[in-house]
Amino acid sequence: MSNTQKSLLVHGYEVVIGFETHTQLATQSKIFSRAPTAFGAEPNTQACPVDLALPGTLPVMNKAAVELAIRLGLALGSHIAEQSVFARKNYFYPDLPKGYQISQFEIPVVQGGEVSFFLGDEKKTVRLVRAHLEEDAGKSLHEDFIGQSGIDLNRAGTPLLEIVTEPDMRSSAEAVAYAKELHKIVTWIGICDGNMQEGSFRCDANVSVRKPGAELGTRREIKNLNSFKFMQQAIDYEIRWQIEEIEDGRAIQQATVLFDPDTGETRAMRTKEDAADYRYFPDPDLPPLVIAREWVEQVRAGMPELPRAMAERLVRDYGLPEYDATTLTQSPAMAAYFETAAKASGQAKLVSNWIMGEVSRRLNADEGGMANVPVSAAQLAALIGRIADGTISNNAAKQVFDALWTGDGKDVDAVIEAKGLKQMNDSGALEKIIDEVMAANADNVAQFRAGKEKAFNALVGQVMKASKGKANPQQVNDVLRQKLQ
Repeated sequence: MSNTQKSLLVHGYEVVIGFETHTQLATQSKIFSRAPTAFGAEPNTQACPVDLALPGTLPVMNKAAVELAIRLGLALGSHIAEQSVFARKNYFYPDLPKGYQISQFEIPVVQGGEVSFFLGDEKKTVRLVRAHLEEDAGKSLHEDFIGQSGIDLNRAGTPLLEIVTEPDMRSSAEAVAYAKELHKIVTWIGICDGNMQEGSFRCDANVSVRKPGAELGTRREIKNLNSFKFMQQAIDYEIRWQIEEIEDGRAIQQATVLFDPDTGETRAMRTKEDAADYRYFPDPDLPPLVIAREWVEQVRAGMPELPRAMAERLVRDYGLPEYDATTLTQSPAMAAYFETAAKASGQAKLVSNWIMGEVSRRLNADEGGMANVPVSAAQLAALIGRIADGTISNNAAKQVFDALWTGDGKDVDAVIEAKGLKQMNDSGALEKIIDEVMAANADNVAQFRAGKEKAFNALVGQVMKASKGKANPQQVNDVLRQKLQ
C-alpha cells in the first residue's frame, strides 16, 4: 500500500464516495412542455397541464435540453448515444404529480467519461457512469408556524441532467474538489447557471466505509447538498458515524439521509430504494431519442475552449506556473480578463499576481464576481505597465488601483499625477538624500560595516521616509549599498 493510500484511511477504514449531481439545464422552458423555468415565481404559476399529466396531454422533448446534454458529453469525453430511451420511474411522493418521473434508465444519452482535477499537487480523475436526462419534481413547503404543508409544482418538469460517478473518491476533500470542478465545467460550457442556493446544482453523496481490500460497504446517500462547505461537513460526519456504528457492532442500513447545518449531523429520511423498487419501464408516450452524428459535430464546432485545455495553454504561451493557470481558469470571465491585460502589458506573471491578489481580495470583500470588476483589463494593464517601467512603486500602484476601483479616477497616468505618486528617478537627488540619511544615522552605518545586515534595512527605511516613498526601492538599494561599501 502506498503512502498516499495509507493517508486516506480513517481509523483503519477506507472511505468510498460516489456522486449523483442534478444539474438544472439552462433552458427557457421545461423538458417536455412550454411552461417557463424562471426561478422565484409565485407558487404553482409555472406548471401547465403537461407538467401535471392531466388527461389528454402528451410530453414533447425539448431540443435545447438535448443539445445541452451533448455539450456536457463532449466536454467530459463521454460517448453520446445515437439512440437513448426515456423510462417511467414509479414512486409516490406528494410533490410528484404524475406518480412517476420521466427519466432515463437502461440507455442514457451520455455514457462514460471522466472529470480530472488537482487536489493540491496531485492530479485526480473520477470516472463517470452516465449522465441522463430527466424531469424535476415539485417542492414541498412546510410552514411550521401554522402546522401545515403545501406543494409548489413550479419546478415540476424542469429539465435536469443527472451526472453519476463511479465510487472513485476516497475523502471528503476529494469529493468537494470533484464537485467544484464539475460545477466549473457546467457553468463554463453554459449548460447550467450553477446557482446552488436556488437548486440549480444539487449534489447527492453516496458514502460508505470498509476495511482495505474488503467488499464495498453499505452506502448511505446524503441528499441535496447545496454548498461546498456543508458538503464537506456532511461527508465527514457521515464517515465518523458509520465507523462508530460498525465499531459498536451495528450494521449499516442503506438509507437516504439529510444534513442539518445547525447541528452538523446527518439524519435518516427514508430507507433507500433499489432500482427494482421503482418498476422502470419505457415511457409509451415518448419515442426513442435519436441524435445524428451531424448534430453532435455541429455542437462540437460551437464548444468553447475547456478550462483544463486553457490552463495548459496559459502555461505554454505565457510561462505561468500550473497553480496560476488553474486559478485563472476558474471562470471564462477571469480567463478573458487575464489574457486581455497580459497581452496589453506584456507582463503575464505580474498580471496574474494582481488578479489572484488585489483583484480577488476586493471581489471577495465586495462579494462580487469578475463580471462586476470596476477596473477594466485595459486599466490594469496600464497600471502594471507603470510598475514595470519604474514610474511607480508597488505600494503606490495599490493607491492608484484603489482610486480606479472606487471610481475616483479613470486614467492611470492622471491618477498618478494627481496624487503625486511618481517614483524619484533622479539619481542626483536620490544620492543627496542618501548622503543626508547616512550622516544622520552614523550608528546604523557603523553597524552595517561591522556585518549587521539589519542595519541596512533600517537605512533603506529612512531613505524611503525622507523621499516620502517616492524613491525607487531597487535604486535605493543599489546606490546605498554602493556608498556603504
